[in-house]
Amino acid sequence: MMKYFVSLFGLIFIHFVTVIPQSGGLTQILKSGAEIEKLSGDFQFTEGPAPDKKGDVYFTDQPNDRIMIWTSKGELKTFMQPSGRSNGLFFDRQGYLWACADEKNELWKISPDREVEVILDEYDGKLLNGPNDLWIAPDGGVYFTDPFYRRNWWNHTSRPQDMQCVYYLSADRQTLRRVEEELTQPNGIIGTPDGTTLYVADIGAKKTWSYKINSDGTLSGKKLFCEMGSDGMTIDTKGNVYLTGKGVTIFDKNGTQIGNIAVPENWTANVCFGDRNRKSLYITASKGLYRIRTRVRGAY
Repeated sequence: MMKYFVSLFGLIFIHFVTVIPQSGGLTQILKSGAEIEKLSGDFQFTEGPAPDKKGDVYFTDQPNDRIMIWTSKGELKTFMQPSGRSNGLFFDRQGYLWACADEKNELWKISPDREVEVILDEYDGKLLNGPNDLWIAPDGGVYFTDPFYRRNWWNHTSRPQDMQCVYYLSADRQTLRRVEEELTQPNGIIGTPDGTTLYVADIGAKKTWSYKINSDGTLSGKKLFCEMGSDGMTIDTKGNVYLTGKGVTIFDKNGTQIGNIAVPENWTANVCFGDRNRKSLYITASKGLYRIRTRVRGAY
């Protein structure tokens, strides 16, 4: 099914709509009669969706070196280009957009008026592998994954760091430490809104782990959450965790699979909740941006 609409700027977008069969646990997640909409397909590879306080969804088109916005009014805008080859994004509580800008292996903090502060680019005197995805805890501490994916815009070809790790940057920005060193290739990451639990996807080992977050930012109590890795991830207010790869696979807080939302692309990179009520699931998948309406509300 195809739908057409005209934005406030007169731009014509094409909506390709697919009805998602709802059975079992998906009836708890998706709005009755929910359809997956292709909002736009004018990208090379979409990643890193993150909602601001208004529910506008920011996302990256990394090969084209830009950060885009899909507004809650249905407008598509360019926020920043160039964007340091940004990948994963997350908003802090002050409204600053943090970005894993791996053009130069950096972590950025971007103000609403697009002023960029480079927070860091190295650990132990060596360049980071390439910050990929991040989550900001309630106290302002930042967790990010640092896998190695060879980029054609780099001059170096070997991995700068001896391991692919998860890092924690303290809220005062004075301490950067490795908090997980035993994963094959960490990628997607998300934490609970109360700041007690962190989920990290080891896409290389096809597993996702959960951890207890300690008061000093370190992690303990490592547990296997599910036998699936993920490129990106999000969480809703009921504690359900959303993993990506082949569509979007949803697990409850105990790691039991609820169901899968099929996406008509070869790869689903990342996912977040958006719109003012946080009851729309936005999906970045290859060349497209998709949306589906939900019963549940996103935690972010």
